Amino acid sequence: MRLLPLLAFVACQRGVVRTPELEDDSEDPAPTVELVDVTWPRELRGAWVATVWNINFPSARGLSVEAQQAELDAIVAAADDAHLNALFFQVRPEGDALYASQHEPWSHVLTGTQGQDPGYDPLAYLVDAAHGRNIEVHAWLNPYRAKASSPAYGSGHMAVQHPDWVVSYGDLDWMDPGVTGVREQLVDVVTDLVDHYAIDGIHFDDYFYPYPDGAFPDSGTYAAYTSAGGTLSLADWRRSNVDQAMQSVSAAVTAADPAVRFGVSPFGIYRPGQPAGVVGFDQYEGLYADPKKWMDEGWVDYLAPQLYWPSTSSGQPYGALIEWWAANTSGGRYIFAGDYLSQLGSSSSWTLDEFRTQVALVRAQEAGGAKGHIFYNFAPILDDQQGVRGVLATELFSERALTPPLHTAVARVATPPTVTVGEGSLTVSHADAVAARSVALFAADGEGWTPQALHPPGQAIALASGRWAVASVSMDGVLSQAVVVELP
Repeated sequence: MRLLPLLAFVACQRGVVRTPELEDDSEDPAPTVELVDVTWPRELRGAWVATVWNINFPSARGLSVEAQQAELDAIVAAADDAHLNALFFQVRPEGDALYASQHEPWSHVLTGTQGQDPGYDPLAYLVDAAHGRNIEVHAWLNPYRAKASSPAYGSGHMAVQHPDWVVSYGDLDWMDPGVTGVREQLVDVVTDLVDHYAIDGIHFDDYFYPYPDGAFPDSGTYAAYTSAGGTLSLADWRRSNVDQAMQSVSAAVTAADPAVRFGVSPFGIYRPGQPAGVVGFDQYEGLYADPKKWMDEGWVDYLAPQLYWPSTSSGQPYGALIEWWAANTSGGRYIFAGDYLSQLGSSSSWTLDEFRTQVALVRAQEAGGAKGHIFYNFAPILDDQQGVRGVLATELFSERALTPPLHTAVARVATPPTVTVGEGSLTVSHADAVAARSVALFAADGEGWTPQALHPPGQAIALASGRWAVASVSMDGVLSQAVVVELP
């Protein structure tokens, strides 16, 4: 076997790097390692896997461990078939958990009883299965929803432990965003996830204050604020509560692991009239959410606005909206379009051609920071509705893509891997300071290098004879230079 070490370099000329001579009795010099610059297509291609009301997973409450794991395997396989590279898995739908939380009870969507251990860890299982196919897993949390359906609370739920933190609102129970303890628990939950799971991101949806259904019952919390000397109006105070949570969560994610991406999927219209002619719900006044501020303050790595209208809509035109969102990025951060795939076939406006159009409209805004899609929800892909999986894999996403690097890592230079060449195969050791996500394999193509395949780190890679280049992809999305190897 030949070991190509890349830990200490003394010279780099014309892409060739020489390593120091080994301090042993051998008269042979250390091997020469050739490095080349390589690139890989970049685009986030994700889908939301919804667990609330058992929308996507599990298909029913009370399934066996084996049945649930088989469903997760099917989700990962379908995502891989469609050439997706990210899954947004709902792990906290109602102040509960689809993982072994240190702070909240097991979700009732697993067993039918909140707090009952399902016998395995769905998030850990999904992370292992997805990473084995080079698919990212982002933990999707509802930051404030306490109950969306009827089963009784488990003893570990916030509504039981701190009933004064939760209010009833319509047919929902809601965590009061004005309560300091609610924000602190949210930060604790996020930190627990990042600390204990090899997730690629933390993701919030659009439910901050709930969609309006009468007056939200937080008069007592607001009165306590004003009694303590607070001077903000009710609306500004509510936005401040959400802003504080966003800032704290952002800081917690960065402190726990700066390679984990944090983002939010807000309502698709920032405010009516932005851009001109757009009409609809005002999230700034209705949900007390200010995603543009979160972008400008650097509290999120991306926004995924829910652009749940067809391109033919007059009041909410998809093209104008994605152009506006892309124009309002800052600091090299991204926009990933949230697309309403579950509407496929529901009317003449929602055809495969419509989604072709939406992908093209987003790519047209790439220079402004629009770098991909998240589809809601996973069912059409899992069911291959109207052959959508094939359309994605062979047409829209025909080339496999890496997700864009974190904006904080764009300029970072990653250390190339160490490659050990055997008989018809090679193994790759990641040498970079940031943990490995994938191994990228390139084939010689004249004077250049063509992307061939992505492999999970740590696995032997079988190769035919020829000239190849091998690079590492780190968890923050940085692609290293590639090591050139030749197999006889």
